[in-house]
Amino acid sequence: MIKKEKQIKSEIFSRIKELYKIRKGSFKFIKGKDAVLYAGRTYNEKELINLVDASLDFWLTAGKNAREFERRLAKFLGVKHCLLVNSGSSANLLAVSALTSPLLKGRRLRRGDEVITTACGFPTTLNPIIQNNLVPVFVDIDLGTYNIQADKIEKAISKKTKAIFIANTLGNPADLDKILLIAKKYKLWFIEDNCDSLGSKYRKKYTGTFGDISTCSFYPAHHITTGEGGAVLTNDPLLRRIVLSFRDWGRDCWCEPGYDNTCKKRFNQKFGDLPHGYDHKYVYSHIGYNLKITDLQAAVGLAQLEKLPGFIKARKRNFASLRQSLEKYQKYLLLPEPTKNSDPSWFGFPILVKKQAPFRRIDIVSYLEKNKIATRLLFGGNLIKQPAYKKAKYRVSGKLTNTDSVMDNLFWVGVYPGIDKTKLKYIEKIFNVFLMNFKQ
Repeated sequence: MIKKEKQIKSEIFSRIKELYKIRKGSFKFIKGKDAVLYAGRTYNEKELINLVDASLDFWLTAGKNAREFERRLAKFLGVKHCLLVNSGSSANLLAVSALTSPLLKGRRLRRGDEVITTACGFPTTLNPIIQNNLVPVFVDIDLGTYNIQADKIEKAISKKTKAIFIANTLGNPADLDKILLIAKKYKLWFIEDNCDSLGSKYRKKYTGTFGDISTCSFYPAHHITTGEGGAVLTNDPLLRRIVLSFRDWGRDCWCEPGYDNTCKKRFNQKFGDLPHGYDHKYVYSHIGYNLKITDLQAAVGLAQLEKLPGFIKARKRNFASLRQSLEKYQKYLLLPEPTKNSDPSWFGFPILVKKQAPFRRIDIVSYLEKNKIATRLLFGGNLIKQPAYKKAKYRVSGKLTNTDSVMDNLFWVGVYPGIDKTKLKYIEKIFNVFLMNFKQ
């Protein structure tokens, strides 16, 4: 029976390879007609085979592939604990929610406590702060790196400040030295949103390993993909236990799905006002969620993780080529700069149109889009000007001058591995055609 199953699987996988080659061979990029995306899936038959193989097992929730993905990602980054979730946004929600746990005693975050962050970024870095009834405190960013102005964090701290939660913007690490020193000095939690920065390094150490809790995203636009998916990372066993509880319905039990009585005390414990011996599988120590990944997604992630070093190299190569091509236009364009002591795995190539430029952002963006080159803004711009946050409670420390400048003048184009040399040269050509119309 096992031999027959292996034979059938081998035949299926062989046909998948054949199908992939047919699909891949039928596409040829046509300049000006086919879109150059800002990001997207980069895969081959290995992801397809892993996905089909997992589907044949028909284990639909997290299982052996998820556990192996967690192990391999933790090993790659050099952290002790990795918990997979269904998105990077969920990872951020879990990271903040975990810090409200009563298990943290005097260090737990409580309603009204403040969390230092930026208003320039993706909303799901900010949303968990508000969703947990905490107060975001906004600090401006630096132009060029587009990360929080670390030297202004200390001035933003009040008696209510309990945490710092920032993203490494577009793959560019924040000034982690200063942030960690401040966090240690004031005994603040540090949450590191690494959703756009998998593979980036700061002082030769991977980002996503500096925070008390860090997060990743595996949405198709990111460095590797599982479709929908994300991860929470930590070196602290207590924080791992808390995140696991919040992720898995808020339960106190840590048994894997399909397993019982891992603790050997399933019917022999007392919790709260429940009767003695109440089934531990149905004891809830947190108000949690169900945010697990599926084993099918994790199977795709395992194939992607093998490709990650090559993906990182491709992103760096594309970034370097674009920067070299655009350096002659720095009179009009502010080009991105890596943070000191960093080696970014770039998510995108941000460009800020300077005030003295004889054109506006809308002009160059419209020209690029007209020529099938996808552009994006730096997510929500200044988030407090978004309609969703009109009635939100927050505090601003200083002014958000640079944040507003990004909102008004910045855009970015892709550097993901799906942009090959042909597409990259086309991007550079279209930039040159537009910018050569203006005297230097």
